[in-house]
Amino acid sequence: MAQPVSVSTDIAADPKIVYDLVSDLARMGEWSPENCGGKWKGGASGPAVGAKFKGRNKIGWRRWSTDVVVTEASAPESFAFRVSALGMPVAEWAYRITPSGSGCTVTETYTDSRSGLLKKVGTVLTGVGDRDTHNQGCMQTTLANLKKAAEAN
Repeated sequence: MAQPVSVSTDIAADPKIVYDLVSDLARMGEWSPENCGGKWKGGASGPAVGAKFKGRNKIGWRRWSTDVVVTEASAPESFAFRVSALGMPVAEWAYRITPSGSGCTVTETYTDSRSGLLKKVGTVLTGVGDRDTHNQGCMQTTLANLKKAAEAN
């Protein structure tokens, strides 16, 4: 199993506000440099364990979608999901929100679940060879933008 990649930031906002932002699929594209948001599927309308959604992503001219299932939805502490493509595992993503004196600390974690073949296909489709390093940079940007949005509420 791949080693998780995590990034954390302190946010001067109520943990519930932060949870509501990270679990709002349509808005994720506002702060993520790669994810364009998502749409609930199969009658789901919000975060709940087992709920499914279609994720949309882009890098430059490359665009792709993924199938996603929520694995944790515990407001305001955690939101996590498992991503697949073409019926194969891609990744696990999680947001952990820990209260602090000034608001909360948010940790975003990515764990690569791809097989060797899917890593090769993913490199061609997305243009990203080193997914861990790429995602770490994207996660830093995402959390910085999330921080601005949460602190503006």
